[in-house]
Amino acid sequence: MPQSVAIIIPCHNESENVPLIYQALMKTFQTDLTQLQPQIWYVNDGSTDDTLAQVQHLQDSDAQVHYIDLSRSFGKEAAMYAGLVTAKADYYAVMDADLQDPPAMLPDMYAALQEGYDMAGAQRTDRSGEAPVRSFFSNLFYKFINRVSQTQIVPGARDFRLMTRQVVDAIVHMTERNRFSKGLFSWVGFKTKYLPYQNIERQHGETSWSFTGLLRYAIDGIIDFSDAPLTFVSMIGIISFLGAFAALIFIVIRAALYGDPTAGWPSMVSIFLMIGGIQLFALGIVGRYIGRIYIETKQRPIFIARKIK
Repeated sequence: MPQSVAIIIPCHNESENVPLIYQALMKTFQTDLTQLQPQIWYVNDGSTDDTLAQVQHLQDSDAQVHYIDLSRSFGKEAAMYAGLVTAKADYYAVMDADLQDPPAMLPDMYAALQEGYDMAGAQRTDRSGEAPVRSFFSNLFYKFINRVSQTQIVPGARDFRLMTRQVVDAIVHMTERNRFSKGLFSWVGFKTKYLPYQNIERQHGETSWSFTGLLRYAIDGIIDFSDAPLTFVSMIGIISFLGAFAALIFIVIRAALYGDPTAGWPSMVSIFLMIGGIQLFALGIVGRYIGRIYIETKQRPIFIARKIK
């Protein structure tokens, strides 16, 4: 009996891409991965178009197609988790529906697992077709998080990967609500091989990731895998205190030697505003961490499925 592989595909308004990714996957499995039995799991993440109808149409003609219809949009991270925790297979793959993750890489990923690797991932080597500003901040994010976090994230690594059941078991046992999958994949360890490929633009539709959304995602990743922001604001507090103490000594000595010719209220107001701004900045960072703790203590489910079939 052939081994099975579950392909997890989060979908948010991907009606045009649903049949295309299915056709590409079937071509790959019928020509290059005949030794594996595929299960294609579409996770409908609160789509407002006819994504679900397209998936149901495919399921009517192919029993290998399954879907999880979430009760609302919980985000890509939750949709990925829903697929991983629901599907039962020997191997698991995660990929986007927009064909930016080429199914033609799956045979090489499978070959890597046969070589003894536990996980094979795709690593984008260029960002052609992407806005320069977006590429700049993306590269800056990888450099920063790898500097401040003990969990190293490969620059350009995609969520697209093929994993053994052992890796998936480790992933799904981490039930945190605030999920940064790139970090989780690296944190669990295991023997991993990254396969380079050039950037591919999405087939149809517009990406749901805005610059603001990506920025929030990056901040979440930094907070989830590093306490460097807390250390940073602590250092700012220490530097501010030492600077203020040195200034106080200088003012006292100057007043003793030369008197106090000016009242100095404008400079005092500026100093108060600066220190107040630093305090609010520090409180904002601390508040982000406390907010994370607050959300986790509620223990709400990561996702709610309206229907699984």
